[in-house]
Order: sequence, then structure tokens, then C-alpha cells
Amino acid sequence: MVAPPTRRSRTSGQSGSTHLIGWLGHDSQSASVLATAQMHLKMRSAVVGALPANMRGAFEIIKLENQVLTLMVSSAAFAAKFRQLAPRVTLHMQTAGWNIAEIKLKVQGGLGLPEVVKPPREARTLDQTDLKAFEELRSALRPGPLANAVAKLLRHHQGTKPASIPVETQPEHPPEKNK
Repeated sequence: MVAPPTRRSRTSGQSGSTHLIGWLGHDSQSASVLATAQMHLKMRSAVVGALPANMRGAFEIIKLENQVLTLMVSSAAFAAKFRQLAPRVTLHMQTAGWNIAEIKLKVQGGLGLPEVVKPPREARTLDQTDLKAFEELRSALRPGPLANAVAKLLRHHQGTKPASIPVETQPEHPPEKNK
């Protein structure tokens, strides 16, 4: 009696994602798509290495053609900031081995890219020691814009209103509107 051929279970052998990638490699067209996707992922990681942390998730690679890298961004504000960093990113990409001479940006609103979140403002309340130091500074300064700015800061943090601001008076009877 001949034993039936053993069946491979889905859990043995290669993982599902490795199997899928292997399947894509069998067809020439899907192999080309796979190679392009892998190239875009490598380019994206190289671009991310040259960007500040708050900008790393707000773009996607569109294409690389004739030494021009085209990126898709979600807002004009990000595009403006990226244009300032483009020479640095281009140099970083060239150092990493990519043959890139220029970076172009396409703004596409509503991409579903994560919003860039500003870090929370770090400010602390001035204590009495701080206020005393500013008071000493104000008394040591000559009259001028700096002395005025320090005085304004002290008034703000001490909760007193300056005497130089006139109090507006309200008319006793508001003017009637024409009907």
C-alpha cells in the first residue's frame, strides 16, 4: 500500500507574506511592480533619514524618473517647509547612493496622511525669585525699548495694570439704531 502524499499545512514553511512576495515574483509584470514597490520603500527610508521627526510621516514617494524624485505631500505648508530642506535631502540621497538631481513636490489634499502635530508649548510660571531678578534688571537698564519690554513683562506677571492705559468710558445711553 502506498502512503498518500503529505500535505503541507498553511502554518508550516514560509510565512504568508513571504509566500505572497514569492508569488509576485513569478510573473514578469508583477515582479516589476514588486521591484518598484521595494525601491520606493528604500527611497522613502532614505528621505526619512534627512527630515526632522515631525515631518517624517507627511509624504509619499510617487516616482523616480530622469534623476527627478517626485513626492506627494498633503498640504502646501508641508511643501513650503520641504522646499527649504530639499537641497539637504537631495545631498543625503546622493550620499546614500541614489542618483537624484532634483526633488519635485505635488500637493494632494485629503491623502489620509497623518497630520503633523506641533509639540506642546513649554512654558512655566515665573516665581517670586524670577520676578525679583527681572525687577533688578529693569532698575539697572537705561530707558528705552528693552526697559519698556521688561516693565511690560513684570506688569503682566504681577497682575497689575499699567497706569498709562486710559480706561474707556461707556456712554450712559447707547445710540439707537435706525429702523
